[in-house]
Amino acid sequence: MSAADESDALLENLIAKEILPQSGNWEGTEEFLNRIVQVLLKYIKDQNDRDQKILEFHHPDKMQMLIDLSIPEKPENLLKLVKSCEDVLRLGVRTGHPRFFNQISCGLDLVSMAGEWLTATANTNMFTYEIAPVFILMEKSVMTRMWEAVGWDPEKADGIFAPGGAIANLYAMNAARHQLWPRSKHLGMKDIPTLCCFTSEDSHYSIKSASAVLGIGADYCFNIPTDKNGKMIPEALEAKIIECKKEGLTPFFACCTAGSTVYGAFDPLERVANICERHKLWFHVDAAWGGGMLLSPEHRYKLAGIERANSVTWNPHKLMGALLQCSACLFRQDGLLFQCNQMSADYLFQQDKPYDVSFDTGDKAIQCGRHNDVFKLWLMWKSKGMEGYRQQINKLMDLSNYFTRRIKETEGFELIIENIRNLEPAEMRARLEKIAPKIKAGMMQRGTTMVGYQPDKQRPNFFRMIISNQAITREDLDFLIKEIVDIGESLE
Repeated sequence: MSAADESDALLENLIAKEILPQSGNWEGTEEFLNRIVQVLLKYIKDQNDRDQKILEFHHPDKMQMLIDLSIPEKPENLLKLVKSCEDVLRLGVRTGHPRFFNQISCGLDLVSMAGEWLTATANTNMFTYEIAPVFILMEKSVMTRMWEAVGWDPEKADGIFAPGGAIANLYAMNAARHQLWPRSKHLGMKDIPTLCCFTSEDSHYSIKSASAVLGIGADYCFNIPTDKNGKMIPEALEAKIIECKKEGLTPFFACCTAGSTVYGAFDPLERVANICERHKLWFHVDAAWGGGMLLSPEHRYKLAGIERANSVTWNPHKLMGALLQCSACLFRQDGLLFQCNQMSADYLFQQDKPYDVSFDTGDKAIQCGRHNDVFKLWLMWKSKGMEGYRQQINKLMDLSNYFTRRIKETEGFELIIENIRNLEPAEMRARLEKIAPKIKAGMMQRGTTMVGYQPDKQRPNFFRMIISNQAITREDLDFLIKEIVDIGESLE
């Protein structure tokens, strides 16, 4: 019998309760984990092979027939579990593929992945120092680097890792309200003036969502117009603040975006900071996407003025390439998070512990249990150092500039719409609306590449190109252009 057959035979006769931790069967435990690792290693290898497809697309009704996702009444053997893992990865989308450009969070940094594996194995909750002593200190060390990158004094700053940029933005708005009206923590919106806040019309929807969740109301989160490049217009912001005051509202929070979702635009932070100081508003910068630019001396000028912010959202799982989720909400003022969120649960956060209880960070979080999002970032950052990240960010910016040049000089993109160029504007827009979805469908059927599309207020559907995977090369970008042209020319 071959080694593979012996492995199959062993696992086919085992179920989960017959390996660790419920059984002392180390041989079976080791064999099962080794097989899972082999599944993962094959996936990693295939994902980085440009000859492999990004996906085998199937419509939902067909997909349900290709994989058994049901929960059985009786336990399945470990061999079936291994096969199920193979099916899940085989039928999924390889988001780490160098020709996957469809979302902001893509790529697979192997050191970050190793950190995620170690995190899952340690399975540590990040609410007290007694439970997670090394990881609590690790979080502080990583955030110190981030505070320094923003331009704040690390001795006076604070922050927390949150489950995504949307929650980080919620942390920021909640802290802003608490600073202005601390009684809202206990009394809600009672006896508080009608608050309002501001964000650009091209900002992430989570700012409006935070306003809704906090009881301020989505309708009192005002969208400020942007210019043709997607940047907030400061004069429009100030005019709206003045208008709101005249109407009896109390402006308290303004959000700038540093790297907007659609255009990657950077709002004019310095000018907005001046307005916020003039009107005494909390100044928040949503740098979920663009925060990584702070690690490049050559490109951090795009965030000039961010050091004047009261709070900053920064997602290392985007431009920095950490695995999902990895998001931080950073605060210029230390202590505010504790004041805002502390509930002093005496079954967790006793004050007479035999160490400095200020390291029990759970009481400054709006959640109780908190996943250890920092291990993978810390390990990845150590593997690159500050210089490595400088080079990585600069490479991505170089690729972006290269792609822009290639688009401008590629006639094929003109040929796709050549036949509709002389149509009336309304008809042209209607025809253009249909082209990007058809090309995207062609990409998914071929499985060779993937890029997102969407319309905006001024334009019909267009491709939204994202370059954040450190594995991308100029050849991959050339391939994408060729595929779009090729599929576009084949459209009827």
